[in-house]
Parts: sequence; C-alpha cells; structure tokens
Amino acid sequence: MLLVASGLSGCGEEKSNAQTAAAPPAPVVTVAKPVKKLVSDYDEYVGRFVAVDFVEVRARVSGYLDKIHFTDGQMVKAGDPLFTIDRRPFQAALEQSKAAVSQAQANLAFAEADLKRGENLVRGTSITQQTLDQRVQTKRVAEANVTAQEAATRQAQLDLDFTELTAPISGRIGDRRVSVGNLVTGGSTGTTTLLATIVSVDPIRFEFTMDEQSYLRYLRAASDAQADSTDRGMKLPVSLKLIDEKDFMHEGKIDFVDNVIDRSSGTIRGRAVFANADGKLTPGMFGRIRISASPPAEALLVPDTAIGTEQVRKFVFAIGKDDVATPKYVTLGPVVDGLRVITAGLAPDDVVIVNGLMRVRPGVKVAPQQATAEAATAKDQAVRTN
Repeated sequence: MLLVASGLSGCGEEKSNAQTAAAPPAPVVTVAKPVKKLVSDYDEYVGRFVAVDFVEVRARVSGYLDKIHFTDGQMVKAGDPLFTIDRRPFQAALEQSKAAVSQAQANLAFAEADLKRGENLVRGTSITQQTLDQRVQTKRVAEANVTAQEAATRQAQLDLDFTELTAPISGRIGDRRVSVGNLVTGGSTGTTTLLATIVSVDPIRFEFTMDEQSYLRYLRAASDAQADSTDRGMKLPVSLKLIDEKDFMHEGKIDFVDNVIDRSSGTIRGRAVFANADGKLTPGMFGRIRISASPPAEALLVPDTAIGTEQVRKFVFAIGKDDVATPKYVTLGPVVDGLRVITAGLAPDDVVIVNGLMRVRPGVKVAPQQATAEAATAKDQAVRTN
C-alpha cells in the first residue's frame, strides 16, 4: 500500500508540473500614457456652398441674337461684352425719333414767332383776345410735343444700348442657353429669354443649419464685447473640409446668423464666408464645417485602438505596477489630430494599452511594451493603409 500511495503521489506531481508548463505566456501589448494637448470643443455640420452673387442674364429688348462674345464656362469681369442683339431695327427707330424731335422743335419755333407777332399787335383792334389765347395754347402744345419727342429719343437710345449685353458682375459664366440667330424675347415680364447665368467665385459662402442647443452654447461662448447686430458676437473660428479631404484645411469666419429658429426642425441657419482665389470651391458643393465652441483647454488624448466597448459604455485598460490590466470607464470627446479626446475617467499618469486590446481580459497579467500614443496611432494607420 505504501508503494501504491507513493506511486499515485508521483503521478499527481507530474500532472501538476505538466499543467504549469502548459500555461500560456502573458500577452504582449503596447502601452503608453495619454497625450496632453490644448484642444477646443467643436461641432461639425454638413452644408452647401452658395455664391455671394448669382445673376440671370436676360435681354431687355426683343430681337434676333446676332453675336456671342464668350466661351462657355469662362471667367468674366463686370462690363465684359456677352451678347449682341441685331441693332438695325433699334438704330432705325432712334433715327426716326430724332427726326420727330426736329419736327417738334420746328413747330415750337413757329408757334413762338406767331405768338410774338400777336403780342405786338393792338389788342381789340388788330387782334382779338381769343386769337392771342389760341396762339399761347399752340406754343404750349408745341413745347409739350418737344418734351415728349425728346423722351422718346432717350428711350430709343436706351433700347439701342440694351442690344449690347454686358456682364453685370465678375465671376464664372455658365453655358449659353440660346444660339445665334434665335429670336430673343426681352422686357420685364416672366416670359423673357434666359441667355446665361453668372456666379461670383471669390469669396464664396457656406450655408448650414445648427440646432437650438448648439446655437445657445455659441452665444454664451461669444464675448459680449464683440457682439454686434450682425452675428450676435459669434466671431468663432470655423474650418471646412470637402468630401474628398481628410483634414479641415479651409479657414473662414461666420458672417451671418438667421433671425428666426425654424419651428418644424428647431434649427437656425448660419453662414460662413471663405476665400476662393483658385475657384475650387463651387456653388452647390457639399462640405463639412467645424465650429469651435469653447476656448482651447488642456485635455487627455489616446488612440481609438485603446478604446473598448461594453454595451453602451466605453473603457480603456490601465496597467498597474503588477502589470495587471484593469478596465477604466471613460467619456469620449472628438478626434483631434488622429487621437480621441477623453473628457472623463482617465488620469494623466495612467498607463493604458494602446495596441493589443483584443488579447486582454480584466485581471489578466500582460507583458507591456512602452511606446507613445502618437507612434501607436501612426503604426495603426500604416497597417490599415497596407
């Protein structure tokens, strides 16, 4: 029995040693301290670009289109010739109106001379008072006729000038809507012919809508000393990126906030202005604008790879002196320079796992390798790119 007992004891020791030898090694993870950086709280909105000036080029007089002086899509300056309507009918009308003025002036001269002769005659013997009154009336009618004909001449001159259509603003013109030889309908009614459109290019505006809560937060963040009747003190810096850009590389400023909040959506319209010297920003284009809602403040940042999810809560694994992973629940902020802002739940001296999160469980001892949060983020982006 002693031999059997010692044999069983030997087997138990061998089995225990085998289990110890088969235990997995501690997972290797990359750890780093949070990055301290001055960041601003900001919001992002989607909106569209709109031109500062938009003009529909329409004719003021009717006639056949004679010439087109531009290339579709080119840049034009205010005053550049765009279209020419056949001038000949309007030139003839002007000459006819000038002839009518000359005739009216001749009639006026005769009426003035006739009245002067009547005034030199003896009233009651050589000329009656009625005849003298008739000559006075004739002179006044002749004067009115001269005034009317001169006004008609000025209108005829305007009609002739309106046959030359020039650019009212500087900007980019669209394509021609009418070809040479077509009849153009002019005037001031809604049936006039649309010839082309022109939009201003530099600067350009960006329109977006913000919710009421954000609007109130911006108002409180704005300085009362800078408040004016136009922007209510919302002189907050804004930046913008296009749909194919990764960074907010276009800097601008808010130049208008609407005067009412939409009742159906609870939002208010805002507008920012951006420089557009190269003409890349086009009216109608989508973009994403970022508005700083508070002054810069120091914050803690970690890579997104260090953040785990437990149902609706977010956490990071902090490593203690014994290299044991302990979860710490955190509150997330925006992404700044590729790092996630942690607004609550993390201390500056905490050491967190920034790479290898999937190999760790709470209470597990790990084999940490020191790194920086920026380096871990750059490495993760390189892996994703490859």
